[in-house]
Amino acid sequence: MEKFLLKPNVVIEPLFDRWYAWPHLISPATSAMNIVGRHLKIINSYLQSPKMHEAAVKNPKMLGGPFMDFPIERVEDIALLKAKTLESQSKLILFAEAVQELDDMLKSNVSGGSLEPLYQKVPEILKGYVELVYDLNSNPSFRFFEPLLYQSEFFNKSSQSIALWSTSNDERPFCLSTPRLDEPGVLHLDIPFDHPGIDLLSKMKRVPGSIDEIAHVFGVDIKDRELFNSFFTSEPCQPYEKYKGSKARMRYFGHACILIETEDVCILTDPVISYYGYESSVAHFSDVDIPDVIDYVLITHNHQDHILFETLLPLRHKIKNIVVPRTSSGALQDPNLKLMFKSAGFNNVIEIDEMEEIQLKNVKITGLPFTGEHSDLNIKSKACFHVAIDKFTFLFVADSRILEAKIYEHIHGIIGNVDVIFLGMECDGAPLSWLYGPLLTEKVSRENDQSRRLSGCDCERGMHLINIFNPKEAYVYAMGQEPWLEFISSIKYTATSHPIVQSDMLVEYCKNKNIIAERLFGEKELFYSYDRPQLKEIYQDL
Repeated sequence: MEKFLLKPNVVIEPLFDRWYAWPHLISPATSAMNIVGRHLKIINSYLQSPKMHEAAVKNPKMLGGPFMDFPIERVEDIALLKAKTLESQSKLILFAEAVQELDDMLKSNVSGGSLEPLYQKVPEILKGYVELVYDLNSNPSFRFFEPLLYQSEFFNKSSQSIALWSTSNDERPFCLSTPRLDEPGVLHLDIPFDHPGIDLLSKMKRVPGSIDEIAHVFGVDIKDRELFNSFFTSEPCQPYEKYKGSKARMRYFGHACILIETEDVCILTDPVISYYGYESSVAHFSDVDIPDVIDYVLITHNHQDHILFETLLPLRHKIKNIVVPRTSSGALQDPNLKLMFKSAGFNNVIEIDEMEEIQLKNVKITGLPFTGEHSDLNIKSKACFHVAIDKFTFLFVADSRILEAKIYEHIHGIIGNVDVIFLGMECDGAPLSWLYGPLLTEKVSRENDQSRRLSGCDCERGMHLINIFNPKEAYVYAMGQEPWLEFISSIKYTATSHPIVQSDMLVEYCKNKNIIAERLFGEKELFYSYDRPQLKEIYQDL
């Protein structure tokens, strides 16, 4: 039997109700709020004025806005999508309406007394799924019993699907505002994210297999076989050579994705990985450069540019452990990451608390506090990571904004200086409503919306980290500049953009202190000696 490989530029795109499946579309509560507060709002806006949407997506200033990237000719398709949404998501629509009703009820019925009598006023659809609570200042709120929601009618895997298609460039519509309609060259598979066939298909990027067998696993229709067959090739893949050196190798894959390898251990942070097999304007590592076994995947926080299921699902069969920040708050804005990943077929999820440690051979991973970048919402599912290989240390700060430097002074008192720091400096950030708007039950003023932003470090706050941890090297990352990030980050910078100016200033500040510093872009490879008391580096820029 002839065997074939999956082409390296085939995209395994996860969808929810035909929208790009980012984390808030997995948890039942946040998915309900996004269906009503994002999807249906955008659909209705498009149907009301498709020409306005068609014009808006051509304006660079509107990049990342709530505008569908479809011409006016797709009006009937969008009307059909709306009808299907209203039918298939009727329970989640009622759920979202009940959340609004519950919140209004609490605001109008509470004076600081016992909440117990109000349970009878909880909307029927939410009864048994919520607990009514006060904060210490007698402000009423509620929390979900999220594990129960995953076992309820509100978590319906039939809303999940996979789109298979071949990419030839990095250009894609912004994923939060443009759904995936039927298109030539795109095969839709109505399978949930935990379907074992995804692992079998992903393995075929390196290990040849039978097209007939994998088509049978997915139940591919005869009429779709020609398209399905086109995703495979008999040409050999680019071989991957396991790293066997005596040093620690760091590879930058773009954004916040860093691969740390020793001869014994492999760690991957916030996987967002591009494809191989087509011409690109930017040199980059791709999924062909990922090891066959990943000991730990570290997830810093629950944003769509740090949890990308399009990357994670094809890597699932390689991942021994996926490490996520711990939360069990039940808050609408803070869904539990362990529940989310387990529902998507990851059965090896480890939750980590602040200052909690994980040890594997000579590698120790420590979760650290992560402040800011979440619009001042009470969100606990976020963590920075300290990785020590013997005495050599990396600090991954991700998008953390250093709101109070003394937090990191306290941390320094425990972990000491670090050798290498990675920090994000997207210091403008989108307003609160851009990401969290569908979860809000009360409209915020424009002033407050613009004030509460998804901002990372600026130069001044970055300098706090440098002065506290005294690194030998400092790298700015997670800037969303790589072209394959635009469809999830909606970011385009120029040399005069504020985040670029601020990161340039920090890099210059570090260099003046004799610290090796750079704003990463595309790809980079570094080697570090970790078996000697004194730091010794060998650099190789690709």
